[in-house]
Amino acid sequence: MPLRMSSLFVRSLKEDPADAEVASHRLLHRAGYIRRSAPGIYTWLPLGLGVLRRVETVIRQEIERAGSQEVHFPALLPAEPYQESGRWEAFGDLLFSLQDRKENDYLLAPTHEEVFTLLVKDLCGSYKDLPLSLYQIQTKYRDEARPRAGLLRGREFIMKDAYSFDLDDAGLDASYQAMREAYIRIYERLRLPYVIVEATPGAMGGAGTEEFLYPSPVGEDTFVRTAGGYAANVEAVTTVAPEPVDWSDLPAAHVEPTPDTPTIATLVDASNRLQPRQDREWTAADTLKNVVVAVTHANGEREIVVIGLPGDREVDLGRAEGTGRLGEGEIAVEPATEADLAALPQLVKGYIGPGESLDAPFLGLEGGSGLRYLVDPRVAPGTRWVTGANQHGHHVFDLVYGRDFTADGLIEASEVRAGDPAPDGSGPLELARGVEIGQVFKLGTKYAEALGLTVLDENGKSRVVTMGSYGVGVSRVLACIAEEHHDDRGLIWPQHLAPADVHIVATGKDAEVYETAESLTSQLEQQGVRVLYDDRPKTSPGVKFGDAELLGVPTVLVVGRGLKDGSVELRNRADGTSRDVPVADAVQQTVEQVDAGYALAGGTRADFLV
Repeated sequence: MPLRMSSLFVRSLKEDPADAEVASHRLLHRAGYIRRSAPGIYTWLPLGLGVLRRVETVIRQEIERAGSQEVHFPALLPAEPYQESGRWEAFGDLLFSLQDRKENDYLLAPTHEEVFTLLVKDLCGSYKDLPLSLYQIQTKYRDEARPRAGLLRGREFIMKDAYSFDLDDAGLDASYQAMREAYIRIYERLRLPYVIVEATPGAMGGAGTEEFLYPSPVGEDTFVRTAGGYAANVEAVTTVAPEPVDWSDLPAAHVEPTPDTPTIATLVDASNRLQPRQDREWTAADTLKNVVVAVTHANGEREIVVIGLPGDREVDLGRAEGTGRLGEGEIAVEPATEADLAALPQLVKGYIGPGESLDAPFLGLEGGSGLRYLVDPRVAPGTRWVTGANQHGHHVFDLVYGRDFTADGLIEASEVRAGDPAPDGSGPLELARGVEIGQVFKLGTKYAEALGLTVLDENGKSRVVTMGSYGVGVSRVLACIAEEHHDDRGLIWPQHLAPADVHIVATGKDAEVYETAESLTSQLEQQGVRVLYDDRPKTSPGVKFGDAELLGVPTVLVVGRGLKDGSVELRNRADGTSRDVPVADAVQQTVEQVDAGYALAGGTRADFLV
């Protein structure tokens, strides 16, 4: 049955929603694909569901081609499995938790690793049951503090999550590769540009992981790439550290007065005036900045940590959170507050340093402040620094790492800059923005061990199963497709993803126009072409054309004033072309244009049936 605009549950709007920040949010709302129900929560309307189902069809086909079988879990789940894995606490404030009438704890699942693991534990007990891959497409919930950009970052969202179960790491590697290749096919069929980048596992845990990013200036993720092929999320970039330096000939550390120098800029200026070098001028890169941050752990505990890094760099809080060095699971890192500093009088604001103060040992020395002190990898053994002397108006010069001070470890927490060397030697880094649209993880045995998932091997010995996890943000992907395929007049869906194959627009008041449009609609439907027919008799041509451009069906057939000459107009919204075709040839040429659009996605209409 065709979709008829006269009865279709859709209302297009001329004005953008007040909170719309990006094109996909603006256009999906105005075109009547979605409506906001609450911050970060959206209702899907008929046209939006039509596109969503076609996106899901592509995902299902490729995931099942990779050997995965579909299941469906509840979104409302008991707390116990997540408490056993440690993620009830690790998710922290992101978790939507509740109690039933008997005061049992439940959650709206942000992800389903635990219950997939328990399902396989319940039904599989032998190595003969493996390898196994299961997936679902399900609604997820995360209490985002700042939901934004429509479907790109919401509190309720649709995901495809798949999980592989193997006897050993070799099996996991094969499952991971099969799913990775399936993701490549998915994004290529959806005609969505992507970049595969190295990533960090975060609260998911495990070892290897990669993200699929849609490159876009509206993305919240920063990633790097090089002309030589390296690509990584900034959280996963490792610093090219200098080689250790022989410090045997370096001068001893010495404390010098540096009045009114609480910032790096004032310190550099004072150093060049008061302690000039013989070889060159001091720069910010010669100074050691010590930044005090507050880490809120998943259990709510607040810890103060000091991070040392070259003075020409800033701390990237996102990188600091993602390293795993500051805490397990979901943590929050923020600059220490004035109250935090007031509670630690040994921290002399503007003059914090890792050397020995006038009164007591401090950071990096045995018996020091008691605070964790982590340094950037550029602070290599033998490197010498100008840094705070833990006394107001004084700094230490020629303070050598490994000789005069040490740290509790290294941390990748400094900002990544364009031009920094890639860790694989493939050239200087370029920075870009992107939207995460998928991620693949080698989870290993983390969840299997926590929840007791084992099978008997061929020798009757119990073996812990090793797992992989593979997620696609389905609703986010749809938004990214809208970001990629639009112009200033509206959406331009790829032919195979549009809510209809052709949009027939009948213009004018002549009865023959509507009779011809009805006939073409019927003939196209008989050919298996899905039709959206604008049959509204009292709507002006301008409004109808505006709606056709806004709704974004790429093939548009206009029945109007040309009918007196025996022709209709066939438009291609994707390339902006149009042509007049005889009414007698309209069905055939429309079908050909539609099928050509499907061919661009590497298939036919039959391949994309919902």
